[in-house]
Amino acid sequence: MPNATKPDAIALLKADHRKVEELFESFESAKGSGKKKALAEQICMELTIHTKIEEDIFYPACEGAVDEKVIKEAYVEHDAAKVLIAEIEAGGPGDEFYDVKVKVLSEMITHHVKEEEKRVEGMFAQARDAGLDLSDLGERMDAEKHKLLAAFEKSGVPKPEPVALEAATIA
Repeated sequence: MPNATKPDAIALLKADHRKVEELFESFESAKGSGKKKALAEQICMELTIHTKIEEDIFYPACEGAVDEKVIKEAYVEHDAAKVLIAEIEAGGPGDEFYDVKVKVLSEMITHHVKEEEKRVEGMFAQARDAGLDLSDLGERMDAEKHKLLAAFEKSGVPKPEPVALEAATIA
């Protein structure tokens, strides 16, 4: 299949961002615990896959090409989100703080996306300006994303693992 039909790495990540934004909006307007639980689980799965492909493929490719502080900030933001993802996955709509945890996760992700997508100093702009092979990265990330999705649908979403927050453990 020609590269022209596959998104480059940045297009793939931005598509993930838009999908999760829509899921958060759906959660906000959802009625009924079953619907909320299903949406929250989908949000957690999408974010777990997204963070995994960024941390395993995209961020390492950006090392040396993107400001180190920007990459480190992204890892810390991911870890903070992973803590909330674990809390949401362990709970349910009947829990006192469930909706609020999803809301705060949404706000954290909105901030993270804004940082990555900044036009000038954002990670994506820096990666593009540095001349990274975004087509190759996109293909690798897309393949890994499909592999993870199949594994998670079969065996469930694994417990998130912090990368930058050394004192954090997720039960």
